[in-house]
Amino acid sequence: MATVKATALVLRTTDWSETSRICTLWTREFGKVRALAKGGRRLKSAFESALDLLTACSIVLLRKSSGGLDLLTEAQVVKRFGQLTSDLPALYAGYYLAELLADWTEEDDPHPTLFEEALTTLSQPGQPGVLTGPRLARFETVLLRELGYSPLLETCAVCGKPAQGRLGFSAAAGGVVCAACLPQARDRLALSPAAWQALVQLGQPDEAWRQLSDAAVRAEVRQVLNHYVTYLLGRRPRLLPYLGS
Repeated sequence: MATVKATALVLRTTDWSETSRICTLWTREFGKVRALAKGGRRLKSAFESALDLLTACSIVLLRKSSGGLDLLTEAQVVKRFGQLTSDLPALYAGYYLAELLADWTEEDDPHPTLFEEALTTLSQPGQPGVLTGPRLARFETVLLRELGYSPLLETCAVCGKPAQGRLGFSAAAGGVVCAACLPQARDRLALSPAAWQALVQLGQPDEAWRQLSDAAVRAEVRQVLNHYVTYLLGRRPRLLPYLGS
């Protein structure tokens, strides 16, 4: 077994025995890993509180060469996101982020950009002047891009013509649908010009998500993302009902 170091975000922990627990971690270096933390349930363990949910930590792993759980030997806190505990919508957004990373990503498939986006996302909701809904929508946009599921927004997902005029959104088609193709999309959602523009802005490298201040547009964007994520996952995420726009 090889010993490696990584920076990780704690996504999930499960009690394994009276003293140990299994951790699901999202790491910058290796993507998702599942590891056994022996003694991780003890009040005075080598991990202390580094394995609390949504904690960024520096870890040392003994990596298994073929299947099975890695062995977590060290974990030290790098950053906590304390503002989440005083803002319930922000906390639910953090739990939803962890659910997506834990359930949707593959083990040993690193995405450094997505790792950094996750940490940035967790650090901003709950801060003064930050709207949780748009910030979370930005994270979902990066997640979809990194995993290869970015929806088509500039062209019709059915006919390929430029997206213009009356539009809808179809998860099954994989993006926006023009007026001529809407009858073919049974799962279509209505999409206003403002919401379409907001979805386009969310994919920009700058902080255009901060401009999504209109409550009606935010609600429509949330509906579209809920629809699309649920379709791609094949089930409704558990935290979805708790999210605001």
